[in-house]
Amino acid sequence: MSQTPIALQLYTLREECAKDFIGTLKKVADLGYEGVEFAGFGGLEAKELKRVLEDIGLKAASSHIALEVLKQQLSDVIRYQQQIESRHIVCPFLEPSERTEAGFGKLIDILNEIGKVCHSEGMTFSYHHHDFELEPLENGRIPLEWILNETNPEWVKVEFDIYWLKKAGEEPLDWLRRYQGRTPLVHLKDMTTDSEQFFAELGTGGIDIASVLSFGKDSDIEWWIVEQDQSRRSPLDSVSMSLRYLHKLLG
Repeated sequence: MSQTPIALQLYTLREECAKDFIGTLKKVADLGYEGVEFAGFGGLEAKELKRVLEDIGLKAASSHIALEVLKQQLSDVIRYQQQIESRHIVCPFLEPSERTEAGFGKLIDILNEIGKVCHSEGMTFSYHHHDFELEPLENGRIPLEWILNETNPEWVKVEFDIYWLKKAGEEPLDWLRRYQGRTPLVHLKDMTTDSEQFFAELGTGGIDIASVLSFGKDSDIEWWIVEQDQSRRSPLDSVSMSLRYLHKLLG
């Protein structure tokens, strides 16, 4: 079995991308990342972005697309993804006003609808969580469990984020095992060991990255994706440190 490739979530470099999108992509490739997960496309048309990716040797691992855009422009989103040869579309966030029992119930229906269309077009659709989906609702339901139990597993996958699982008091491996076969994308993050639980470069915090990677060897994870929401050093330095750590672990 070939080694799972490593991509970078470009939200980590959002300020750099805003200043020089193509130049930032080149820097990501120079660091040694094999792909990127998009959080915006720098205003580029799909054909132009595909040419840029080919020129610098990066793959389009996946794309985070806002839920409202998915609801209103799904056919355009799918067409764009197909042109840049990305197989994965991810819903990245649920607005605070929608984080109610009624809101999550509505979300489940919407995810099924979007996922069904994506599946019919040969695309994989995933939901990316944070920690709020692990907070029980008034009726005791855990939203993330509810979402995964009530959506069609062929249509709706999950992009687990090991930082947010840990932040919510969960063990990432427990969730990866429970939903094995439904996790094509995994966000790799670390967390400081102090009370602040701040975002940390991989290998510098307290999350057991090695055990997650070991699990991945026998799973169907298609991409490891490095993301660091905030950094206390240059974000480029942070993602370089994280990639070096992963290469050291993976050999």
